[in-house]
Amino acid sequence: MAKGERATAFRQAGPVHIPERKSKRDGRWKKRVGIVLVSGVLLFAFWTLYIQIRIGQGTSLSQEHSTDVAIVLGARLWDNKPSPALKERLDAAYEGYKSGQYPVLIVSGGLDSPQMRLTEAEGMAEYLIGRGVPKENIWLENEATSTYENLLLSRRIMEERDVHTAAIVTHKFHGARSQDIAQFLHYDDPQFVLADTQALNIWQTRGREMLAFTKWLFDKSRLPDGT
Repeated sequence: MAKGERATAFRQAGPVHIPERKSKRDGRWKKRVGIVLVSGVLLFAFWTLYIQIRIGQGTSLSQEHSTDVAIVLGARLWDNKPSPALKERLDAAYEGYKSGQYPVLIVSGGLDSPQMRLTEAEGMAEYLIGRGVPKENIWLENEATSTYENLLLSRRIMEERDVHTAAIVTHKFHGARSQDIAQFLHYDDPQFVLADTQALNIWQTRGREMLAFTKWLFDKSRLPDGT
């Protein structure tokens, strides 16, 4: 075949097909990304289920016997007074005090902001005194800024005053994390007084508690247990 004839035949044959290797690589990469995304969604779903089960189990905690003290875990003040949610905890603590379940209340919580006049503990003490609890039966812990610090610093007050057992007063949604922290801090048979909440949206609260519980589980590996 002459040179001109070969060129004509090549043009008539059309373009030569070259395998698209890049497209195959793109397909494999997309498949891997899809697997990672699906695995992430499943992991998140399983973790959410696990934490919500833990939170739910904590709602059944109760006080089975009397204790030396009760520790009321703080929450924000509104205009230097307990918020509606914090009042729920304080009212639950007061009922146990009135019924003789514990003779002393430790109120725990630091300053919410520099603009506040009172610490959470001071605001809680004023509320309880207003309900008739003698001032000498209320011990203040004025520094804590987290549940971990509430229980760590309150335990130090107990050690200083040579008392050994405590009932922890908080909300039901907060019971499981409080129990986990108390066990981490080696509380002696901690008891629980758990308030229902009408002041908070329970679904939003459980969502926030899931994040807080997750953070605690990661944090406790690097925090001291106070021993």
